[in-house]
Amino acid sequence: MDLRHLRTFQVVARTMSFTRAAEQLDYAQSSVTAQIQLLEKELDVVLFSRLGRRISLTDAGSRLLAYADKMLNLADEAQFAVMNQDEPTGTLLISSPETLTAYRLPPLLSRFRQRFPHVRLIFESGTCADARRCVQDGSANIAFIIDRPVHRSSILMAETLVKERLFLLAHPEHPMARCTSVQPDDLRHEAFLLTEAGCSYRMMFEDVLAASGVYLSETMEFNSVEAIKQCAMAGLGIAVLPEIAVKLEIEQERLVALPWNPPNFHMFTQVIWHKNVWLSPALNAFIEMSRETLR
Repeated sequence: MDLRHLRTFQVVARTMSFTRAAEQLDYAQSSVTAQIQLLEKELDVVLFSRLGRRISLTDAGSRLLAYADKMLNLADEAQFAVMNQDEPTGTLLISSPETLTAYRLPPLLSRFRQRFPHVRLIFESGTCADARRCVQDGSANIAFIIDRPVHRSSILMAETLVKERLFLLAHPEHPMARCTSVQPDDLRHEAFLLTEAGCSYRMMFEDVLAASGVYLSETMEFNSVEAIKQCAMAGLGIAVLPEIAVKLEIEQERLVALPWNPPNFHMFTQVIWHKNVWLSPALNAFIEMSRETLR
């Protein structure tokens, strides 16, 4: 089997998209399709089920992917050992929620790019659950999450980098901004601007309310932190966001942090990677620089 065809198959299987695979590999989409067809012909199996524009792995495709991961990891390790490169090269696929990508990671990315200009970084945005799943299934080399502490397992390695404070935020003229203390029951009938379902800090907030028998009745849901901030500044409701995402708006008095202080209302920025995957020099360097820059 041609390793180039296997690598193309691996990327298609991870992204579940011929188009996205072509973009990541810098191939024409026709080249990606041709390589998959050659691999299917060589093995005399169908690797992907196709329904319109959607694809999924067949049983044969799932079995091949497990071997492709092992073979390509070993090939990368062998290439580095033989070539003895002076500095890391290649591509890192990184999964991270928008909050961290936009507000926590830029200093790290700037420093890493200056130090390792030949390593290409590709980001995939999603919830923290998405990020964990991407590392587990191999579609990301590494992920950053903002969540309760993640414990190491037989699959995942995890390290805590930064404690993140969570704030309830509103427009300065919002009635709640005049309160000296905010309790869960005070929020029962308020309008809320929430992140998408599955967002870790939204779930923590809803858990705190549920413990007091409070469930939100008026909400708007967004998959953009910037959209939430703009709507909060327009007076459309109360938001729940990490301090790092709203420092500037609070300093400029466009938003105020409400006096809401339940115990342990904070999370942690963490870096996670797969325990059983070979750590390339680029990935090793990125993990080490994450520790140095973010802690």
